[in-house]
Amino acid sequence: MGRLFRSCALALTIFAGMPLVAQHNSPVLAPTPPMGWNSWDSYGLTITEDQFKANVAWFNQHLKQYGWQYVVIDEGWYLQHPENAGTKGADQGYTMDKSGRYLPAPNRYPSSAGYAGLKPIGDYVHSLGLKFGIHIIRGIPKEAVEKNLPIAGSSFHAADAANTSDLCRWNPDNYGLKANAAGQAYYDSLAKLYASWGLDFVKVDCISQPYDADEIHMMSAALKKSGRPIALSLSPGPTPIEQANDVRKYAQMWRISDDFWDVWKKPDSDTNAFPQSLTRQFTTLAQWSPHVEPGHWPDADMLPLGYLGPKPGWGEPRHSRLTEDEARTLITLWSIARSPLILGTNLTQMDKFTESLLTNPEVIAVDQQSSGNKPVIQTPTTVVWTAKGAASKQYVAVFNLGDTEQTISYNWKDLGFNGSSHKLRDLWQKKDLSAASALKVTLAPHASALYSVR
Repeated sequence: MGRLFRSCALALTIFAGMPLVAQHNSPVLAPTPPMGWNSWDSYGLTITEDQFKANVAWFNQHLKQYGWQYVVIDEGWYLQHPENAGTKGADQGYTMDKSGRYLPAPNRYPSSAGYAGLKPIGDYVHSLGLKFGIHIIRGIPKEAVEKNLPIAGSSFHAADAANTSDLCRWNPDNYGLKANAAGQAYYDSLAKLYASWGLDFVKVDCISQPYDADEIHMMSAALKKSGRPIALSLSPGPTPIEQANDVRKYAQMWRISDDFWDVWKKPDSDTNAFPQSLTRQFTTLAQWSPHVEPGHWPDADMLPLGYLGPKPGWGEPRHSRLTEDEARTLITLWSIARSPLILGTNLTQMDKFTESLLTNPEVIAVDQQSSGNKPVIQTPTTVVWTAKGAASKQYVAVFNLGDTEQTISYNWKDLGFNGSSHKLRDLWQKKDLSAASALKVTLAPHASALYSVR
């Protein structure tokens, strides 16, 4: 429990109206898996202030009542010309202050003019009772180092902090930071700026694979000193399972795979980590299931559902390639494994089926309120997870990973349940079923079922 106690110093609950989980009189930050929306899957680098607010307005009207709370601007908010990002040598129009900290691009975020930064947007989000977050790449801007700009609140300069031999493999914007006082001062200056904007969530990229313990520790310390409870999310994955004990001390959520997209299955011969497929997330989530605890959540990545456009972070604009059965399986797996639920869909073009997946309170309760979540059956075509609920309630999720219809049947004892007969409730159908002497269900290819069991 020592890890939990140390993390509590960061803490405030992320869900308005939900009880605080306290240790040593300090509330835990992210006591339940964060639920929210992120711009990357639909807008990539390009989202504007108006587009963000339009999505937030829909989120507020349709999802907040079900416990969804975070809204996050992903990468590139400091670029005046994000459309040039794919062209070598093209001007992207980096925007930063005199202390070498990125600022929102004024042509895309007009309310940021006059060094207001993202505070006006944060104020808008908070006025709706929601939480506000952004994505950043670890380290310090190359331009700040070239100009050797002063680090705010310290006697150091950018060159003192930068490790110019450390570059992110897929993003050329920044140098990594040295694990020294200057590096810590730079992250402290970022955290202070972000606190002034009213941030509640920071997603730091290019930091967990490979695992950069020094920068993770420095960013966590900076957020702790910022004077504001700010949840720390690490990406991309896979975070090494060997670092489970370390990462749980410093982050509220961390990616356990490379970027997950709307791909059901990849050939066994395709060993590329990107994009991660849905079928491979079963193994990954099973591996991390012993490390789930309040305030610290293995993150299976965003939910690429509904319409992904106009500028998705991968591929062409499209409706998610996952079928309805596959989409329901996605939500079922994330929920029974207690992954954070972060939407990637363009909310302004929401379809009724996708909305129905996101607004089922009985399914959301599994993600938010269950415990003891674990796989009990794992075969190439069949997976069964169980979890405990409130009072005497338990949960069971059943998955058909095969390409043909399958009848799945197990005795309760085989699944770890006591007693010879149990009452079931189908959580997706919101329907009570007759008492059964065994779990038996026929599932279409790639389909799933989620039950409460008494």
